[in-house]
Amino acid sequence: MAYEFKFVRTIEFSETDMAGIVHFSNFSKYMESAEHRFFRSIGYSIVTDQTNPPVGWPRVHTSFDFKQPLRFEDKIEVHLLVSELRSKSITYQFRFNKINKDKLELAATGKLTAVCVLRTIDGKMKACNIPKEIAAKIEVAPSDILDS
Repeated sequence: MAYEFKFVRTIEFSETDMAGIVHFSNFSKYMESAEHRFFRSIGYSIVTDQTNPPVGWPRVHTSFDFKQPLRFEDKIEVHLLVSELRSKSITYQFRFNKINKDKLELAATGKLTAVCVLRTIDGKMKACNIPKEIAAKIEVAPSDILDS
């Protein structure tokens, strides 16, 4: 079972603002990219028809705390940890680490909660239990590696 996912990326010029710092809105994109990669690592897509019925994952909460700026061409590690797994939702913690030579420097932290939904006949979204085949592949990260 999986509880974390990491990947490394380089900050693009288009992600920075007039001060040359990564614009805060891009951190949502980094979280979403990590979540999608996490799902692929367990054999699913975040937009899946692999379950019956097909499900989706709208966001119901996001937050960030910024520790130091990230700039163009900085290499960063995006680290996803499953912090809570409920019957209908998953909450992730994120660490955005600047890679400075061989050392990681915490640049920001984030949190994202997504709810599992299905579409009703009239096209509306309705919260549903996470399909058992997906839930069986995910677990909560050990408490000693989660932020308190």
